[in-house]
Amino acid sequence: MSRVCSPYFDPDFDSLAERINGPKCRVTIDNESLENCTVVKIDSVNKQGLLLEVVQVLTDMNLIILKGYISSDAGWFMDVFHVKDELGNKVTNQRVVNYIQKAIGANREGIEKSKTGSRKYLKYDEARAIEMTGRDRPGLFSEISAALADLHCNVVEAHAWSHNARLACVVYISEESTDKPIDHNRLAAIEDHLTTVLRATTSPRSTNEENVKQQEVKTAYGLNPEGDQGTVTDVERRLHQLMLSVRDFESPIRMGSPRLVDSKEEKMLSVCIENCHEKGYSIVSIQCKDRKRLMFDTVCTLTDMQYVIFHASVDSRGDYAFQEYFIRHVDGYAMSTESEKERVIKCLEAAIERRVCEGIRLELCANNRIGLLSDITRVLRENGLAVVRADIATEGGRARNTFYLRDISGNNIDMKFVKSMKTEMGEIDVAVNNETTTTTTTTTNTNNSMTRPSSFRSLGDLMKSQFEKLSHNFVAI
Repeated sequence: MSRVCSPYFDPDFDSLAERINGPKCRVTIDNESLENCTVVKIDSVNKQGLLLEVVQVLTDMNLIILKGYISSDAGWFMDVFHVKDELGNKVTNQRVVNYIQKAIGANREGIEKSKTGSRKYLKYDEARAIEMTGRDRPGLFSEISAALADLHCNVVEAHAWSHNARLACVVYISEESTDKPIDHNRLAAIEDHLTTVLRATTSPRSTNEENVKQQEVKTAYGLNPEGDQGTVTDVERRLHQLMLSVRDFESPIRMGSPRLVDSKEEKMLSVCIENCHEKGYSIVSIQCKDRKRLMFDTVCTLTDMQYVIFHASVDSRGDYAFQEYFIRHVDGYAMSTESEKERVIKCLEAAIERRVCEGIRLELCANNRIGLLSDITRVLRENGLAVVRADIATEGGRARNTFYLRDISGNNIDMKFVKSMKTEMGEIDVAVNNETTTTTTTTTNTNNSMTRPSSFRSLGDLMKSQFEKLSHNFVAI
C-alpha cells in the first residue's frame, strides 16, 4: 500500500506574528474591577486618528466617559476608559459589548462598515446629502426649510449648528413625489437656490472672496454612501469641520441680535497650553462644565487641526471635566509660537461651546409630510425664537424633531408659543425641557493652569517626574 505524504503546517504559524509583536488590536471590557462603571481597555498598533475612532464608537453607543487614560509609545496604542450607559449603569447589554469589541477591534474598513450599519442616517440610499455654511441670522434655518419645501424636496434628515453668528447644516433630501434620489442637474439647481438664500443679506462691502467662500452650498460626497469621493464621515465630525472652515472661533459677526450671556448662570471654561521642552510636547489642559460628547468634541478638533495625541488623561468629577493632552503637530514638532497656541485655544473653546444652549430644548413628534419642517420653523420664527441647534429625523412615516432654542432678543422664552404651535400644527406631540447649561464665559491662559481638585492627578505632573518609567511601561510585549 502506497503512503501519501503531505507537507506539515504548524497550527500556530498563523498566530506567530501576533505572538511576537502582540495582537493588532485587543479590546477588553471589564465589569468586575470597579463597582460603579465598566472598564474598557484597548491595546492596538497605533495609527493617526485611532483615538478619535475609539472615542466615536463609545460615543455612538451613548456611553458616558468618566475617566480616560491614553498612551501611545513606540508605535503602540493603549487606552483605558471608565464608562457608564446613559442611565448611569454599567454596560451589561451583550449586544452593546459585542458591537464595541467588533467596531474597535476592526480595521479601518471594518469600522466604516460598522458605522454604516449602525448609524441610521447612512441608510438613506435614496437621499442626497448637501452641506451649507454661512453667516447666521434670525430665521435663516426657517428660510432654508421653506426654500426646500418650495423646491419640492423631502427632508429625510437634517442637522444644524449655530455658533458665533455662523451656521453649519447638513441635510438629506429626496424627491417629493417619488422619494427617489435627486439627479445631479436638479441637485445643482437646488444648491444654487440655497446659496442665494444664504447670501441674501450679504452687504456689498463684504462680498470679498473669503466671505463668499464661507457662504456656500455643496454636495456632501463623504456623507453619501454611494458617493465616489472621500469616505463615510460622521455627520457631527463634519459639522465641526464646517464650523472650523467658517472660522466660528473668531468673534461673532454682529448681524441681527447679539448673543447674550446671563452672568448669573455663567460657567467656567479654561483652555491652557504650555510646552514640555524636555520631551517636545505641547500640553493642552482643559477645564469646563462636564457634558455628553465632550471628549469627542475636543479629540475631533485636535485631530482635524492635524495634531497627534500621544498621551492624555480625562477625568470627570461632579459637574466639571478635566482633560489633558500631550500633542505634537503631524510634522513632529510642538507648538512654537504664541499665535499658534492662541488659535488652538480658540478652536477648542469653540468646539466645546457649539453644543451649549442658553435656552430650551423642544422635542416634537408628528406624522411626516412635505413642508412639515418649514411649518414648524416658521412658527418658531414668528414667536421670536432662534434655532441654535437642530436634529431632524424621519422613520416609519413619523418625524422626530429636536430644536435647541433661545429668544432672539435675549429675554426669557414665553412658553405660550407651545400652545400656538399645537393650534397651528394640529396633532403633534411636544416636550419642552429647560437647558441648565448656559453660554460660557472663557478664561484663556497659555501659561497657568486652573486649580484642580486634589483628587485629580494630572498626567502632566506624573509625566514630568516619571516620564521614562511611564514610557517603558507602555512598550508592546
